[in-house]
Amino acid sequence: MRFDLTTLHLFLSAVDEGSIAAAAEVNAIAPSAISRRISVLEHRLNTPLLYRKTKGVEPTAAGDALVRHARNLVRLMGQMEAEMSEFADGVRGHVRIVANSSSIAQFLPEDLSTFKADFPDVRIALREETSERCVHNVREGLADIAIFSEATNSQDLEVFVYRQDRLIVIAPSDHPLASKNTIQFFETLQFEHVGMQPGSSLLGQLITQAAELEETIPFSIQVTSFDGVRRMVESGLGIAVLPDGVAPNPTRGGRLSVIPLSDPWATRTLYIGVREVSALPLVVRKFLTKLIGAE
Repeated sequence: MRFDLTTLHLFLSAVDEGSIAAAAEVNAIAPSAISRRISVLEHRLNTPLLYRKTKGVEPTAAGDALVRHARNLVRLMGQMEAEMSEFADGVRGHVRIVANSSSIAQFLPEDLSTFKADFPDVRIALREETSERCVHNVREGLADIAIFSEATNSQDLEVFVYRQDRLIVIAPSDHPLASKNTIQFFETLQFEHVGMQPGSSLLGQLITQAAELEETIPFSIQVTSFDGVRRMVESGLGIAVLPDGVAPNPTRGGRLSVIPLSDPWATRTLYIGVREVSALPLVVRKFLTKLIGAE
């Protein structure tokens, strides 16, 4: 049997106030309207709910039972409305992010931490992918937000600037390049490199730049992570080009030197892409605003 929540609310008000007239005043409705609604409810339940007395009303045994259930129902409805309003206000929900290695290693940890401090009940699912896969995931609806490199085709997404980084060279402290203050990329190509594995947007960028110089990069080894690259360079397996945000501290035991690349393309922009801002859940739009405003 369906129950009209408005009628239940008016019924509870009549019981609480002790009279239909008082309930009508509290709810700004005509007493006859309340009386009619309660009569219809009694007819549907096929039992009287109120004793109608000269000076007011009292619940019958059936009325007492309905009061108990109605109060529980109203309480649950209130909880539901409150929780749904939290989603509508963007304080709860689920954000799905796919991001490339550079953004995860350099910028996202701090941004995620500050966002979670403000919205602790929001669930964030973060997955690391190549820039191309990040864009693909958002296109296919598998993620809400993509973070990717500037060289990625994102033509059909709404795109915003996220952050900038700069590429540097790391080299063992006894390497011939270690004493330089800055270096151009072509100068590194006479030495063995440690690089990322195929699929990395950084690797693709470096290969493209080498090709424009009609050169190839002499890799000694390729690994899957920035940390792996650093460790290989520390072990003397070559030099490496990395974003400055993941560069090791050059004073760490004196084992590595950090040399900025002076090529104009070494300053890179990371972008955020979504399919359609207006179609995003409010909590995702709040997170997007956080990322766009990040400094």
